[in-house]
Amino acid sequence: MPTQRSSMKSTCKIIWTDHALSELNDIINHLESNWTRKEISRLFKKIEKSLAQIGRNPAMYPKTDKRESVRRAVLTRQLTLYYKTDKNIIYILSLFDNRRNPKARKL
Repeated sequence: MPTQRSSMKSTCKIIWTDHALSELNDIINHLESNWTRKEISRLFKKIEKSLAQIGRNPAMYPKTDKRESVRRAVLTRQLTLYYKTDKNIIYILSLFDNRRNPKARKL
């Protein structure tokens, strides 16, 4: 499971905002009642791998159309990670469930 700080060989410090952690907890609660532990573990490995890649190369994902300082990483068909950088710090702003109304997305 992702933590407040993730340091998987990244050159940048990764910090989850309270909002992103809240979304992560909502996703975990949903998955625990609908997925097997193996499926959940596979998803979190994918999230950790993506965070490590972002930590090594923060500019690897495109900027969003509405906020140029925010980048969007589509992790799965259902999940998109939104983040911004400030020097050597990456702030995870949102782990958005793409099945939700896009107007509900808070960045």
